[in-house]
Amino acid sequence: MLSSRIDQKITFEGDDMVIKNTYDATAALQDVAYARENSANSFGSDYKHVGNIDPSMVTNWLKQAGVSWSDTQGVEDVIKRNLQNGEFAKFRVWDGKW
Repeated sequence: MLSSRIDQKITFEGDDMVIKNTYDATAALQDVAYARENSANSFGSDYKHVGNIDPSMVTNWLKQAGVSWSDTQGVEDVIKRNLQNGEFAKFRVWDGKW
């Protein structure tokens, strides 16, 4: 899997090192557009392709929410909450309720 990171800046503030990464979501948005056209999200199906999220986005969401990757239920809740948020609607493939 290719990294979507396009820039990294490292600065020092006193004794702390601050790393700022910049990512490009274009590939994820292209994948979502393709999935919307080709996913079998038919009525009555047990499996739904809900969305495409870059791992760097999930990492950022978890950091903001203070949730660890080892907390599976917490990770699920953070992803669900963010995908249902209108700000990230463009990453959803399926617009139903879950």
